[in-house]
Amino acid sequence: MAPGRGPRRSNITELVPRRARRPMALNLMLMGPPGAGKGTQARRLARGFRVPHIATGDILREAVEMNSPLGRAAAAIMDAGQLVGDEIVIGIVRDRLQRPDAATGFVLDGFPRTVPQAEALDAMLDRRNPLVVIDIAVEDAEIIRRLSKRRVCAACGTIVGAAEETPPSECPDCGGALVQRRDDQESVVRERLSVYRQRTAPLIDYYRNRPTFRSVDGSLTEDEVAAAVADAAHGGSAVRRTA
Repeated sequence: MAPGRGPRRSNITELVPRRARRPMALNLMLMGPPGAGKGTQARRLARGFRVPHIATGDILREAVEMNSPLGRAAAAIMDAGQLVGDEIVIGIVRDRLQRPDAATGFVLDGFPRTVPQAEALDAMLDRRNPLVVIDIAVEDAEIIRRLSKRRVCAACGTIVGAAEETPPSECPDCGGALVQRRDDQESVVRERLSVYRQRTAPLIDYYRNRPTFRSVDGSLTEDEVAAAVADAAHGGSAVRRTA
């Protein structure tokens, strides 16, 4: 199912074992191509396990707004139109993981993206519970189908994922016109996927032989993927372990 708004879905706590519905030292990282729904699943998982959802983009913006030394360095780089390098991103994530709320676990979304970042994360977690890495696997054809039907409201910004063959033209929230974002056009999606596969392959190779690496089928419905991800977080059998 395409990321976006739709019918009200069940709370992920219905999918989490009762014994786990409390703060716990569960360190999770979600991977997946653009359009796999990892952001949605990361938020649901964090709510269900009552641990913070740590998205790289969010904490980077927060560091800039707080005018921290790393935030100022990141702002200068972004203002120059350049990508923030590993050293600064690693520093910002390290600072975030040292906060008290992350002591009981976390769900990482968007970090690490490179092998040096993964190595730095291993060092951060040296005296903590092992990192569980969950890859939400979706074929390129399905990603292209999903994103090509996704629309955003020009008025309020609501994102709508079309369940039917023809995408809607009117926002269900405000009635505004729904438009397709440029980065959801098929040619752009194909390029994004190509870049993702090239850059992520070394990272998957870095993790795949660990007993805490799991893969779930991301082509299912949002609730079905949520159930598989929750099971994978506890090492359940309803996931694919990639050798």
